[in-house]
Amino acid sequence: MLIYLSGLVGFLLVFTAEARVGNSSELNVCTETEQCLLFDLICKTDDYEVRHYDSVNWVSTDEKSWSMDYASIKAFRRLFGYIKRNNIKMTAPVTLKLSDKTSFFRTGIYTMSFLLPVEHQQSPIQPTDEKVYINKVPDMKVYVRSYGGWMMSWTDRSQAKTLSSALDSVGAEYNGSFHYAVGYNSPMTLFKRHNEVWYVVQDEPVCGSSEERDMSHIS
Repeated sequence: MLIYLSGLVGFLLVFTAEARVGNSSELNVCTETEQCLLFDLICKTDDYEVRHYDSVNWVSTDEKSWSMDYASIKAFRRLFGYIKRNNIKMTAPVTLKLSDKTSFFRTGIYTMSFLLPVEHQQSPIQPTDEKVYINKVPDMKVYVRSYGGWMMSWTDRSQAKTLSSALDSVGAEYNGSFHYAVGYNSPMTLFKRHNEVWYVVQDEPVCGSSEERDMSHIS
């Protein structure tokens, strides 16, 4: 029995390292769940971070709406129902993928995702709700901007605009057709909240200012 448990623990540790879903103590912003999505930090500037995330499984749902806030409520309840029915522990972060072309009066598709814990990464429990599905996201590099307070439509748009402007100023290549709104806290948490905006890197990530890039050929 001890040999079996030892082998199981070893397997989980190895799988955690591969899937990069691990102990939340490894991230100081991940304080409310036991497991969190881990990453490799490529670089950090005054305006953003560049991170690499390995491919992992999420459980996702799509919600068509004219409002990010309204879509988030419905999608969250649907995904929470999935993890509650299957006795799956909550992890962090929760992501919401949305089009940058969606405006307040224009209907768009919002895709919310819960990260599956490491014990469900290899063999995810299939949802019974036809609106919920397992979503394997490929590995990716992302530009990240962090901010506090509440993640709402206007704060997310403002932060996404600030990040995209910073990326444009250094000539960074990124997928500007959509971004991820990312949250690490329970809806019941009132203070010390942590949110992020992600843009997916295209080509090679840019780490530094435009002036530094212009001078990079001089040595």
